[in-house]
This record gives sequence, C-alpha cells and structure tokens, in this order.
Amino acid sequence: MERLKDGEQCVCDLTDALKSAQSRLSFHLKVLKDAGLIKDRPEGRWIYYSLNAEGLEELQAVVQGLKSSRHRVRSSSRCC
Repeated sequence: MERLKDGEQCVCDLTDALKSAQSRLSFHLKVLKDAGLIKDRPEGRWIYYSLNAEGLEELQAVVQGLKSSRHRVRSSSRCC
C-alpha cells in the first residue's frame, strides 16, 4: 500500500519494486481489493492498482472508534 500512496501502479512495476513473484503479489493484492482498500483497473494485458480512498476512510473511522472506545471487554473465564 505504501507503493500506491503516490498514485496508480502497474502490477509489473510492483513485482519489480517488491521483488516478488507475480502470483504471490496477486494473492496479496486480491486480499487488499476484497477488503476494499485498493482498486484495480485492467488495461491491455496489465492490471493497474490504486488506493481506494473511501475504503481507507472507512477503515480509519473503524480504527478511531476502537481507539476512542472506553469500554473494555473482560473475559469471564480465567486462564490457568
């Protein structure tokens, strides 16, 4: 995601920059896409990836809500 902060990147550039096999990188990119954090755009035989601003804003709101929560969940069982 750090590589995408300055704009859209082709998967071929990401594989070179991250020194990763395309199949491995594609798996991780799919996870990020399924989570709504990145978007993809096909062009010819390549896929271009970019950050999904709406998904990142939603994640930020969730994290902020967790940070500001004053309620602590306590387990009723004790670990031995």
